[in-house]
Amino acid sequence: MAFTLHGIAVSDGIAIGRAHRITQASLEVAHYLVDEDRVEAEVARFDAAVKTVQDELKTLHEGLNQSAPAELGAFLDLHWMILSDAMLSQEPRAVIRTRRCNAEWALIQQMDALVAQFDEIEDAYLRERKQDVVQVVERVLKTLMAAKLGNTGSSSIIGQPQRNTQEGEMIVVAHDLSPADMLIFKDHSFAGFVTDVGGATAHTAIMARSLRLPAIVGIKNAHALVQEGEWLIIDGVAGVLVVSPTEEILEDYRLKAREVALKREKLKRLKTARAITLDDHEVELQANIELPSDVPSALAAGAQGVGLFRTEFLFMNRATIPDEEEQTAAYTDVVRAMQGRPVTIRTLDVGADKLDFVGGKNAEHMRGQANPALGLRAIRYSLAEPQLFLAQLRAILRASTHGPVKLLLPMVAHAHEIDATFHLLGQARAQLTAKGIAFDEKMKIGAMIEVPAAALSLALFIRKFDYLSIGTNDLIQYTLAIDRTDEKVAHLYDPLHPAILQLLAQTIHMGNRANVEVAVCGEMAGDPLYARLLLGMGLKQFSMHSAQLLEVKQAIMQSNYARSKELVASIMHADEPQVIRGMLAELNG
Repeated sequence: MAFTLHGIAVSDGIAIGRAHRITQASLEVAHYLVDEDRVEAEVARFDAAVKTVQDELKTLHEGLNQSAPAELGAFLDLHWMILSDAMLSQEPRAVIRTRRCNAEWALIQQMDALVAQFDEIEDAYLRERKQDVVQVVERVLKTLMAAKLGNTGSSSIIGQPQRNTQEGEMIVVAHDLSPADMLIFKDHSFAGFVTDVGGATAHTAIMARSLRLPAIVGIKNAHALVQEGEWLIIDGVAGVLVVSPTEEILEDYRLKAREVALKREKLKRLKTARAITLDDHEVELQANIELPSDVPSALAAGAQGVGLFRTEFLFMNRATIPDEEEQTAAYTDVVRAMQGRPVTIRTLDVGADKLDFVGGKNAEHMRGQANPALGLRAIRYSLAEPQLFLAQLRAILRASTHGPVKLLLPMVAHAHEIDATFHLLGQARAQLTAKGIAFDEKMKIGAMIEVPAAALSLALFIRKFDYLSIGTNDLIQYTLAIDRTDEKVAHLYDPLHPAILQLLAQTIHMGNRANVEVAVCGEMAGDPLYARLLLGMGLKQFSMHSAQLLEVKQAIMQSNYARSKELVASIMHADEPQVIRGMLAELNG
C-alpha cells in the first residue's frame, strides 16, 4: 500500500528507484568492561581504527577529480580535522584506561559530550555541525566493528546494494550520511537519498545540492518504515517521499522527472546571461561561500561576486586559531580567484561556545549562561577579543590589495559597537601603515541587518556604513522568537509574516532612498518563490548558495519589475498570512 513521508527538501528534483537501507553503527555498539591486562590492547585497537579512517579520508581527497564538487574536498578536510582533534582522537584513550570500557563505548561517550556542547550554539548552521562529529564517529565505529569481525574493508556505510534493472538507480535510506560517504554515489547508480536527521544547512544537504541529487532530510522515521528493495519516489521540491507507489503514481512522477531534467539543461544556458527583467531592470546575483574551495562552484554558476564569505569556517574544528598570515592567504586566494569580482568578507560570526570545539581558550565566557543565543557572540565576541579581531581586520585589509574587497560586520545592534569597531579598524590600518604594508584605504564597510533593533534604527546604520546586507535567517528567527531547528516550533518560522515583510521592505526602501547599497544574503535570496517579492521591494543585489543561482536568475528574467512593484505594494497592505500567500501566488503566476 502506498503512503507518504514528509521532511525537509534540501535538493530539488525527482528520483525514482528501489530503497537501499543503511545501518547506523552507533545503535549496534556493545558496552562492556575490558580485562585489566587487555586495556592497552584496546587502546591500540582504537588507535588503529582512527588511523584507518584518517587514511581513508586522505585517500578519498587525493582521489578527487576535477568533476567533483569543490565543496567535497573541503568537507573531507573538515572531517579529517575533526578526527584529528584531541577530543576524539585522544580523550577516548583516557576513557578506556580509566574506566576500562571498550573502545566503541569510550568513543560514543566522547561523542555525546561533544554533541551536547554543539546543542548550546544559537546559529542554526553552526549547530548542525554536530552532525559532522556524529558522521566521523560513525566511520570509526564501523571500522572498529569491522576489524572485530575480521573484515578489513572500507568503513563506508553504503554497503553493496542490489541493482534495480528497471530504473537502473537506487535510493539510499539512512539515519544520516556524511559527505565522505557521498563519494560512493559516484561508484554506484544512486538516484538520491533520504535521512532521518539533518537540516537544510547540513554539509550532506550542501553536497546533495552540489551533486544535483534529489534529497530529503529530517524525515525521522524513514529508516524504520522503509523496507529494503521497496519502490520509492523522492519529490525534492515538495519534500515528500512516496513509499510503494502505484503504477499510476510512478508514471506521473516519471513525466515530472523528465520535465525537471529538461528544465535543468535549459538553466545551464543562463550562466552568462544578465539577470535582467522583461522591462530592462537589472539586478546583481552573487554567491555565499564558506571556504576558498567554494569559489569554482560560484564561478561555474555565473556569480557576479561573493556576497558573503563566512570566515568562521576557517576557525572551526582545529587545535589553534588561524593567525594573521593564514587568514590573509585564505582571503587573498578567494579575491584572486574571483578575478576582479567583488568579495564581501564577513568577520567572525561565532561565540566563545563555538571556538571551544577548535581549541579556543575563551569558552569560559559562555559557561553557565542560560541562553548563549543572546550572549557573547558575533561582533560582541570580536570586540571582547580585540587582538583576535585586529588580526582578522588586518588580514582582510591586506587581501584588499588583490581585488575589490568589502568588509561585513555581523549582528551589530548598538551605536557603541559601531564606534568600537571603527576604532579598532583605525588601529588595524595604522598598524599596517607603520609596517609599510599596503591596503585599500577606500574599502567599503557594511553591516548585517539581522537583529530587529538594527532594522528599527536604520537611520543610524545608513549614516555609518557604506552598504547593508540583510541576513533573513536570523532576522526572522529573532523577530518571531522562533528556533527553526526546533521541530516543536519550526512550523511558526514564516518568512511571509507581515512583520518580516515590513522590516525587509523598510530596510530596502530606506537604503535605496539614501543611495546606500542593500543586499539580501539569507535563504530568502536563494528561493525562487521570493525572487519577485524581493525584486518588487526594490532589492538590487541577491546573494545565495551557487547551486540556487541559476534558478533565481531565471525567475528574475521572467519577471516584470513594474508589475512586481505594483503587486508587492498591495501585499504590504495585507496582514493575513493566507491572503499574503494568495497574493504571492498571483505575483509568481
